[in-house]
Amino acid sequence: MIIQPGFLVVLLWVCLLHPCLTAMVFSRTTDQQPKSFAARGIGNEGKALHRQKRGWMWNQFFLLEEYTGSDNQYVGKLHSDQDKGDGSLKYILSGDGAGTLFVIDERTGDIHATRRIDREEKAYYTLRAQAINRRTLRPVEPESEFVIKIHDINDNEPTFPEEVYTASVPEMSVVGTSVVQVTATDADDPSYGNSARIIYSILQGQPYFSVEPETGIIRTALPNMNRENREQYQVVIQAKDMGGQMGGLSGTTTVNITLTDVNDNPPRFPQSSVHLRIPESSPVGTAIGTIKASDADIGRNAELEYRITDGDGRDMFDIVTQKDTQEGVITVRKPLDYENRRLYTLKVEAENLYVDPRFYYLGPFKDTTTVKISVEDVDEPPIFSRSSYLFEIHEDIEVGTIIGTVMARDPDSAAGPIRFSLDRHTDLDRIFNIHSGNGSIYTSKMLDREISQWHNLSVIAAEINNPKEMTRVSVYVRILDVNDNAPQFAVFYDTFVCENARAGQLIQTISAVDKDDPLGGQKFFFSLAAVNPNFTVQDNEDNTARILTRRNGFSRHEISTYLLPVVISDNDYPIQSSTGTLTIRVCACDSRGNMQSCNAEALLLPAGLSTGALIAILLCIIILLVIVVLFAALKRQRKKEPLILSKEDIRDNIVSYNDEGGGEEDTQAFDIGTLRNPAAMEDKKLRRDIIPETLFIPRRTPSAPDNTDVRDFINQRLKEHDNDPSAPPYDSLATYAYEGNDSIAESLSSLESGTTEGDQNYDYLKEWGPRFNKLAEMYGGGESDKDTS
Repeated sequence: MIIQPGFLVVLLWVCLLHPCLTAMVFSRTTDQQPKSFAARGIGNEGKALHRQKRGWMWNQFFLLEEYTGSDNQYVGKLHSDQDKGDGSLKYILSGDGAGTLFVIDERTGDIHATRRIDREEKAYYTLRAQAINRRTLRPVEPESEFVIKIHDINDNEPTFPEEVYTASVPEMSVVGTSVVQVTATDADDPSYGNSARIIYSILQGQPYFSVEPETGIIRTALPNMNRENREQYQVVIQAKDMGGQMGGLSGTTTVNITLTDVNDNPPRFPQSSVHLRIPESSPVGTAIGTIKASDADIGRNAELEYRITDGDGRDMFDIVTQKDTQEGVITVRKPLDYENRRLYTLKVEAENLYVDPRFYYLGPFKDTTTVKISVEDVDEPPIFSRSSYLFEIHEDIEVGTIIGTVMARDPDSAAGPIRFSLDRHTDLDRIFNIHSGNGSIYTSKMLDREISQWHNLSVIAAEINNPKEMTRVSVYVRILDVNDNAPQFAVFYDTFVCENARAGQLIQTISAVDKDDPLGGQKFFFSLAAVNPNFTVQDNEDNTARILTRRNGFSRHEISTYLLPVVISDNDYPIQSSTGTLTIRVCACDSRGNMQSCNAEALLLPAGLSTGALIAILLCIIILLVIVVLFAALKRQRKKEPLILSKEDIRDNIVSYNDEGGGEEDTQAFDIGTLRNPAAMEDKKLRRDIIPETLFIPRRTPSAPDNTDVRDFINQRLKEHDNDPSAPPYDSLATYAYEGNDSIAESLSSLESGTTEGDQNYDYLKEWGPRFNKLAEMYGGGESDKDTS
């Protein structure tokens, strides 16, 4: 198969540009042996053999990418020496893109590309060609593989992986200091022409920075760039292909460069001298004031250390450096006394902690200032002999024992008496007390270290002549341990033993805890309260013990649960011990000792009852019991429930409604027929507001005459109820709407009584008996109230 002239022009151009490809285009493939040879030879049978010349003379095509023509792009032509031009051969193409991207004319062998090809998507395509007899479909040439290689054009601009880069470089760097390297990539073929050859240049950022054209390394271009003058720079870098020549494609990126700080500025005090004042009553450690030296650097390079280098107050004051604010805090080192000295002078120095040797010529990196401190006179409160007190006592001391004494004095020249007291906010349980005269602290309640190991008290010392002058001191009371608690089981143990257990078998490991905290540590001993034929305890001597069986076999039918008392004792003085009881259940186990059942289900199984049946029977019994209880409660409630259902029981309660009622016209609530017509009163009726529990035969009483006064009527009814055994055993509130004839009190209405000119006399209410005493006090006390007003 040969290449037609239509492709020879392209092939010639390739060979001219790349002589190395010429041999490759026309070289024979060595991995496939030809089927026929043209050399002559003698066969085994004496017949002449003819070696035919191989017809495949190629293995590679070339094709330009991004073809812009309207027709399909011509790739090349396949032709076999066996093709006589009569159409008897058929060319078949297979492989990458065959039939879709590349098509072949099966009669002529012409290969075309159906669309534009992008080399960046795929640089070459491997295909296989074969010529077959159209009639017999047998190959006339062996199948051969060839490659269509896509030639690159400059159709991709360089790109940076990041749109914005961030970099930093120390200030004061020398010219040429490397900052950062930016690298652009080009998707074009780097082995073909200059399409992927990139040159870097700087578009913005001069004259401060420069970039190497070949490598993209950004370097400083100016010396002594100072961060304090300018900290941020923005540099724009361009990457251009085709070696930077005109017509090349380009891409840009932005690099934000920050100058990092170096220690090139020494600290400086804004003032040469500072004046501070401090009252003489200021305690040790009081901050007098702050001084600060300014440093143009930042971060670690601006860290300072302050020290007092000279002055007559070096022993009286200290200076502490605040790391967060870089300030020097001057504090009181010793107690001050206005009467002894009133003015101190200090020389304070501020120095950088970290100095760069490269910038020694800019130093020295320290500065000094003078600080004058004036002591002011004040009325001083009492002073304790210590800044704090620590007392240690045992928890078993008796109430009233003195645990320690605090001492204070009045520093003023006219020393006055001092009174001591405890701040009860620090002793809410009032466990301690203090003698107000001598400051002795003693206990007022029993102590218990297990409840509270420490007590932090605050003692107040105040001048008796001037109680406003007071001082507080912290008193720490530590309660020392006494062995007053017995050890106990560490946890609740759910212990079981298998029915098939052997003698000496471990069934439980136990441990103990003790609230006490002895100096030598906890040490427990385990033993049985009495000899047990079934189990024994073995002390492991590590605060644990093992429970072992003493015999073979256990039966739930005989005993389902064993109680094993275990005595636990400690080794402190006095020795404390307790007895804990282990509940050991007998359970059915498998051959490996795994528990299967410990409850009563296994005992009931022979009777044919399952767990579900037992649960159902139990639920039925519970439901029946609940029904019986509810029925009895409802029956009792109906028997005792009053007919008047109210949220407030009227018995023994006086309820104020602020309502005058409907008077004689209100006939809805009560039957007032009896008061209106006493002669028509029927036999005595039972109360209508409650169901009586016991029925008594009511006694008949004669009817009152028509002209009976209401007072006599009420007195008569009152006497009857007092002597009537069937009357309820509590007061009953009744309403009477009939006032009677010619009542002495006339109307009790508040509206009518408000118009009465004179005061009414209700003293007669006291004569009605003890039941009306409260009413007599209410209305009889009006005169006294008016008199007092």
